[in-house]
Amino acid sequence: MKTLQGPSIFLSQFISERPPFNALESMAAWAAGLGYKAVQLPTHLPHIFDLNKAAESVDYCAQVRETLRNLGVQISELSTHLQGQLVAVHPAYERAFTGFAPSSLRLDSHARQQWAVSVLKKAAKASQNLGLKAHATFSGSLAWPFFYPWPPHNEVMFEEAFAELAARWRPILDSFDEAGVDLCFELHPGEDLHDGVTFGRFLELVNHHPRCNILYDPSHMLLQHMDYLGFIDSWHSRIRAFHVKDAEFNPSAQSGVYGGYQNWPQRPGRFRSLGDGHVNFKGIFSKLAQYDYPGWATLEWECCLKEGETGAREGAKFISEHIIRVSKHNFDDFAVQKHEREAARALLGLDNKSDK
Repeated sequence: MKTLQGPSIFLSQFISERPPFNALESMAAWAAGLGYKAVQLPTHLPHIFDLNKAAESVDYCAQVRETLRNLGVQISELSTHLQGQLVAVHPAYERAFTGFAPSSLRLDSHARQQWAVSVLKKAAKASQNLGLKAHATFSGSLAWPFFYPWPPHNEVMFEEAFAELAARWRPILDSFDEAGVDLCFELHPGEDLHDGVTFGRFLELVNHHPRCNILYDPSHMLLQHMDYLGFIDSWHSRIRAFHVKDAEFNPSAQSGVYGGYQNWPQRPGRFRSLGDGHVNFKGIFSKLAQYDYPGWATLEWECCLKEGETGAREGAKFISEHIIRVSKHNFDDFAVQKHEREAARALLGLDNKSDK
């Protein structure tokens, strides 16, 4: 069995114009001071991390790695959540997602989609240059506006949506395969890949591509009322990234899973800092240890109540205490006897001369 790597922290939610959150070096030093061993890097802000340089220059990647190593952390994964969203956008969301692309492309949906594909391919190369094994992203969505069956579901429409989604991602998956990096889709409401059924449908359409994998985030599954522990049993072979994020669902007489268009503090289902919600992390860390999860345990801080720096400080300790340092031997090894065939047959009451 393998001991999970961690804690790591996703930096995206902490970046601001205020020091130390306005530069990679100072954020890395801050994270290391809290006890984090790695950082997950967003790739949409060149002043934090220059993806174009990283895809083109091994020297730049070596410099970034050395800088972070000297500060006491490494890179767990790169993230292209925002760019991955733009690989597939339903027209209903055209305006909502324009800010994720360069201003020159915001009104040209085709050019924007092609740009997003190019960014993902650069991320594959950059990950390879950095020596990383996994990458975090979103799938985007073509069918999401029709997630609830009213008007009644149009199965042909869903067939077309998933076929198109697979066609758009297949060349990207091939680029990650060439780079030797797993592409991990965060299963997230708002994305066409948001649960095990949708991921499985997509996986079939990309012919079970070896680089098509999962970023496991139990908070999104809890809010969908899924069995997030059973999900690990079903999909552990495809889980290659892990966001440690908490959530809670408090039943209400006024609204439910969909939230009633309310702000996060008023919703029955809401994200919380680690330990403040309802997610069974002891069960999750046990399952991932059992199945030899090879990656990092990465804090994604999103809480509608608690201040972020407090959540980050508490999160490092929380993850460290939940990581199971797996045993190198069985607890009952002291009682093991030699497994000799004659002795085994004698234990069974069998004649060692002949059983015929």
